[in-house]
Amino acid sequence: MVWGRVGGWVRVNDRWMVSGSCRTTHADDLFVEGAAQSRAKALCTGCPVRAECLAHALDGRIEHGVWGGMTERDRRALLKRRPLVRSWARLLDAARREHEAGALSVKRASA
Repeated sequence: MVWGRVGGWVRVNDRWMVSGSCRTTHADDLFVEGAAQSRAKALCTGCPVRAECLAHALDGRIEHGVWGGMTERDRRALLKRRPLVRSWARLLDAARREHEAGALSVKRASA
């Protein structure tokens, strides 16, 4: 794995971590159970790197904590529904690009 300096030493493909809405949140607030998970998930609303975070957790099969707005239970259910996905990072990136292209088409059509 390649390492680089981005606000501290992080793996180059993990640069998204320094842009997360939760970057200043104490880790104990993200690795919670029960009703506290709703508060943790709320931190992800509007996060600019939510998809990258979720892909990291899904591809890494991270079992604990809230990642990308999903609890471990949410992620387990998604993995069970989509067992053939080899790279969540690629899938979510492709979905983002498709969404952005569609939004651009709508914007051009209305102009």
